[in-house]
Amino acid sequence: MRDVDVSVIEKEVKDLCIKANTVLRNDMLKAIKNAYDQETEEKAREMLGILLENAEIAEKEMLPICQDTGMVAIFLEIGKDVAIKGGNLNDAINRGVSEAYAEGCFRNSVVEDPIKRKNTGNNTPAVLHTEIVDGEKIEISVIPKGFGAENKSKMAMLNPTAGKKEIVDFCVETVKTAGPDACPPYVMGIGLGGTMEMSAYLAKKALLRSIDEANPKEHIAELEKEIKDKCNALNIGVMGLGGGATVLGVGILEAPTHIAGLPITINICCHALRSASRKL
Repeated sequence: MRDVDVSVIEKEVKDLCIKANTVLRNDMLKAIKNAYDQETEEKAREMLGILLENAEIAEKEMLPICQDTGMVAIFLEIGKDVAIKGGNLNDAINRGVSEAYAEGCFRNSVVEDPIKRKNTGNNTPAVLHTEIVDGEKIEISVIPKGFGAENKSKMAMLNPTAGKKEIVDFCVETVKTAGPDACPPYVMGIGLGGTMEMSAYLAKKALLRSIDEANPKEHIAELEKEIKDKCNALNIGVMGLGGGATVLGVGILEAPTHIAGLPITINICCHALRSASRKL
């Protein structure tokens, strides 16, 4: 049995929040550079260049990649042979988030009540997803999600008879409806199956996967490619200026589901797909 003090997790959460908000993921940088090299539309190519410049300045100056530093979602995998000591885990995680947003001078975007809308002043509480796994390791993944993109996410309960066409059509329509409003080029995290809430969880978690990585199931990987190709055919392009880079990546996570349904959630993310992970 391995003991881990909550102070260790608190510090890691703080560091990961700062990193995620200031350092764009390598797979996203690579994808934007590839889109820049392949783009033929002058305005779109210029905008892609600005995105690359923005990411470079943010990392160099330790500034936020985007002014919307998001509501923090945390995926925590805890080994069954780990004992958390020294305090309350949720409190420690929220302290880490609060410290990061204060130190980084990041915008506080969380309100304590969805109706009264009073700001909590420290960007907490975070949304925490905890999973118990084998072993004595802890893995922390932090994803600060801006709501320009979050607001364009969609969920549907498709009929169990729905096939690939219905799934693809729903995904393409979601991107078409989002248009330029959520700062394309986009990454799509898609949760397929499970229950209503499980599909939403999977969609957010799918954004943690490298956009260079395809689903290991061949038929799901083919579905990812078809969705990406058809979304890019919309010609929305970077910031709605046209061109080939409407969607940079599509990741699907699937789960067993009920015989009477087919839940699907699409979690749209802008070009500033920010996340950071660490194993303890």
